[in-house]
Amino acid sequence: MRKNILVAFLLNLFFSVFELVGGIVTGSVAILSDSLHDFGDSLSIGLAVLLEKKSTKKPDSKYTYGYIRYSVLGSVITTVILLVGSVLVIVSSLGRILNPVEINYSGMIIFAVIGVVVNFAAAFVTHSGHSLNEKAVNLHMLEDVLGWVVVLIGAVVMKFTDISVLDPILSIAVSVFILINAIKNLLEVLDIFTLKIPKTADIEEIKEHLLEIDGVLDAHHIHISSLDSINSVATLHIVADGDLKEIKHNVKHTLEHFGINHTTVEIETPDEHCHDTVCCPAHEEHHHHHHHHH
Repeated sequence: MRKNILVAFLLNLFFSVFELVGGIVTGSVAILSDSLHDFGDSLSIGLAVLLEKKSTKKPDSKYTYGYIRYSVLGSVITTVILLVGSVLVIVSSLGRILNPVEINYSGMIIFAVIGVVVNFAAAFVTHSGHSLNEKAVNLHMLEDVLGWVVVLIGAVVMKFTDISVLDPILSIAVSVFILINAIKNLLEVLDIFTLKIPKTADIEEIKEHLLEIDGVLDAHHIHISSLDSINSVATLHIVADGDLKEIKHNVKHTLEHFGINHTTVEIETPDEHCHDTVCCPAHEEHHHHHHHHH
């Protein structure tokens, strides 16, 4: 995968320079805006490569969960670059609507065709990623393809109708699309940083499943968080009576169904009182084992 991201990075970097020239030569703000966008992409992809590489390092004494969050960090920086870029582009396009500029449509069409081809190649190369970071990179690639398709259509339409105001309008459309996606991405990252429960897990449902396990009398202190939107970690206390080894195995197995691949279980005996003062709200009273006695 890293090789793929690297290819994408180089393609984008060369390409954004090529575009900058294209935008200046043709006088098209849509192409210029794409060049800014591509440059932002290549920067962030370069960063993604570095951070993705770091994020795969095995856990050590300093980072006991591994380096996974570095990949999330890459996603944040990338997204912020895009946010800023798209806002700048929208501002400059609005200026263009007020003062239209002469555009070389044929040149624009040629650049757009090359743009679609190159970016489609890059998108194709990166479409297999799974981490938030890789997804962010692939999203950039897809946006680039779309951006170019839009520029191409616009250039063809303008060549035949001469409505030059279409150029900045297209540019704004592409930027708004990027802006919305960037915000979505940031919200997903926010969930991770705020230790929100992953989408695949549901505390109530998990609890029901846990209480169905033979020998589990109660489950509390269930904490679940995501490391990077793919890997989730859980810690919980269970009050258990019976073959503890078997019970623990079943508890971990149950949680795996919810996409939680790392579970730490603390086992308590029925006569033991849970010492922690902070207990999850669902369980103010530990010793009410409700009606779940099997």
